[in-house]
Order: sequence, then structure tokens, then C-alpha cells
Amino acid sequence: MAELLKVEDINVYYGAIHAIKNVSFHVDEGEIVTLIGANGAGKSTTLQTVSGLLRSKTGAITFDGKNISAVAAHRLVQHGLAQVPEGRRVFLQMSVEENLEMGAYTRPKGEIDASLERVYEQFPRLKERKRQVAGTLSGGEQQMLAMGRALMSKPKLLMLDEPSMGLAPILVEQIFTIIKALHKAGTTILLVEQNAQMALSVADRAYVLETGKITLSGTGEELIHSDEVRKAYLGG
Repeated sequence: MAELLKVEDINVYYGAIHAIKNVSFHVDEGEIVTLIGANGAGKSTTLQTVSGLLRSKTGAITFDGKNISAVAAHRLVQHGLAQVPEGRRVFLQMSVEENLEMGAYTRPKGEIDASLERVYEQFPRLKERKRQVAGTLSGGEQQMLAMGRALMSKPKLLMLDEPSMGLAPILVEQIFTIIKALHKAGTTILLVEQNAQMALSVADRAYVLETGKITLSGTGEELIHSDEVRKAYLGG
């Protein structure tokens, strides 16, 4: 598989706080790669650095063969990078369909209807509620909407930041079923997730972040059976 994303030796600071320390990893086309770790480990900071919202003091971020380390965040969608942010952040006063259309702002108008139909096939609940104001949706439905909005840009890489956060267990199962279906349909995914059990169960490969450093890496199956991971993150 071709390498789609390569993160090399990034170091990110919040003022004097060294949040990300010499982090390197890669994502190949067609993979689900997950970053797991405790709260404050640096997972979301890493994702925000890849998506251009934060800047690394060192190293390089290469996406689809291009160095994107200095590319503005709003330009990265055109390069094929889409992020579903932590906390969903849908446009609460807009309808479901208007939210989805916002995700396609970089696409030719002639392609939007076909993309809408594709998203509605992947998320039938959104089709049922397409005229509904997004702020009246449940947390799980808002997560589906945030994912659908990102898919409207037709990304080469979909980055998901804590998609299970705040959801009831049955909705977490639904969201991960959708993630597996998107992957099966050919979407490459970089997943940041605190629910290590669920994340590792769908991941081709995974990295463990602790206090801003990658401490372990391997296949999802290898890490889910690792004694160190089981003790720290799986309650085993």
C-alpha cells in the first residue's frame, strides 16, 4: 500500500509546555490507524497539528506526497484531508442538509447532489432528518452528521477525533459499525480515541501516546493482546 500520510519528528508546544515530543508515524492508503492514550496524552494535539490548526517546531508532515507542514488549515480540505473534530461542532441552527452542503464548499456544484445521496446511503438516519435543525438531533445523530459533513469533501484521509465521546454504549457500537463500513468502502481513516478497546478492534495499526510520546506501536490485534496495553487501557 502507498504511504498517504507521514508525520516525522514533530514537537508541539503550548507556551512553555512541551505537549508533543518527537512524534513520528504514518498512515498507508486503505488503513485504519488509531492513536490511543489517556486524557492529556497528546492525541488531539497530534491530530490538530496534522490538520494545520497547530504548528510543530520541528520535523515535517507529508500528505499524498506533498509537504503540508506550513499549509493553512482551511486549505487542507482541497488537498483531500478532512477532520471530524472532538465534540462534533455541527452548525446547530442549520438543517442537517445545510450542514452537509457546508462540507462540500470546495467541490463543484454539479457533484454535490451525488455526494449527498452517497452520504444518505451511508447514514440513513440523516436522510430521515435532512430538514431537521441540527441542534435538535441526539448526540449520536450529531456525530453521524459531523462524519457525513466531512465525507462531503470527498477526502483521501478522514481524521476522527474522539467520535465516541459522550455517547451511550449502544451509540458507540453504532458509530464504530459505521467506521468499519466506511473503511470497507475504501476510506482511509486516522482515528483518535480514548475507548481503546473499540479503537483497537477496528484498527489495522495503532500507536500508544503517553505524555506526548509514542511508547508502543503495532497492529491493532497485537496491542489489544499486549499486557502493557491491557493493564493501562483495557482494565485487564
